[in-house]
Amino acid sequence: MTENLTDKDIKLLNSKKGIKQFLKEENYAIPKILRYVKYENKLTELQEELIKLQKWVGENDEKVVILFEGRDAAGKGGAIRRTTEHLNPREFKVVALPKPTDDEKSQWYFQRYINHLPKKGKIVFFDRSWYNRAVVEPVNGFCTQDEYHRFMNQVNEFERMLIESGIRLIKFYFSISKDEQAERFEDIKRSPIKKWKYSAVDAKALELWDNYTEYKKKMFEKTNTELAPWIIIKANRKSKARIEVIQKILELIPYDSKNFEIIKPFNF
Repeated sequence: MTENLTDKDIKLLNSKKGIKQFLKEENYAIPKILRYVKYENKLTELQEELIKLQKWVGENDEKVVILFEGRDAAGKGGAIRRTTEHLNPREFKVVALPKPTDDEKSQWYFQRYINHLPKKGKIVFFDRSWYNRAVVEPVNGFCTQDEYHRFMNQVNEFERMLIESGIRLIKFYFSISKDEQAERFEDIKRSPIKKWKYSAVDAKALELWDNYTEYKKKMFEKTNTELAPWIIIKANRKSKARIEVIQKILELIPYDSKNFEIIKPFNF
């Protein structure tokens, strides 16, 4: 393997990140280490570009909402963490709402999400959003069919009003395979520091895979609009998904002094 390494590869392996990864790898898998270092270097470049974007949002009183949807264990939270890791925490927030209270259940469905929409100069990341009612709730019996259909009839108009009020809306859907979801659930259950994530809803997710697929298709058919399209991220490989998400955010927000080289497709 070593005879096929380029000077650039050797430089990457001798970097701090490369040496650190060497120490972690028991079998010194050079291709894997190289992929990791390339990913980390690219991630750092993109995070630096995100700081420019956030500065532009603040200086121009912009309002940005980014939705992260997808199956359980699809990597939504990890992608949000990498996206926000070096942003000014006073200028953004991550919203991951628990199940609604009795008071919230009595309100218009969208109301509790409206309460978290950004003020001028802010970015809000929704780790799951109002689209719970499009897939998770009907699949698990958390809403009636009447409530589901009411949501589906209202959501496009709701998003149109958000956009016309000046909010820049980006909608991501993280797509993973059934085998990948099963593997990630097993990893979560085995891990002492991750197993708290495994919920009763997760426990039924594989059994209800086809039901989720059916409602997901209906969601795309109804809500993938020209004004607010879905961006589907193939997320079986977490590192690739994270890079693609950040690149897409940078592509879609028209901030000043954009480095277009950074957002070109990247293979590693």
